[in-house]
Amino acid sequence: MAVKPDDPVALIDNYIEPSPYKADESEAWLRESGVSVWALIEYWYGVNFDTARVAHDYALPIEAVEAALAYYRAHKAAIDARLAADAS
Repeated sequence: MAVKPDDPVALIDNYIEPSPYKADESEAWLRESGVSVWALIEYWYGVNFDTARVAHDYALPIEAVEAALAYYRAHKAAIDARLAADAS
């Protein structure tokens, strides 16, 4: 069943789960594919915020990418710190 993209809580609940390896908000990933939220966000920045392209290139439903974006908005500081650490 499709989740409305304007319901961020439902998107996150449906698609995102914490990493079983690290208890850190920045390490959450997509439940079905195991793709890290931070990796999707890094790629999303790299393709100039083209959500459809991220979904296509990662072979994900657009809702999964919307869920990652909703999670990012809710945990921006932690994920931005993860991205900064990755860049250094």
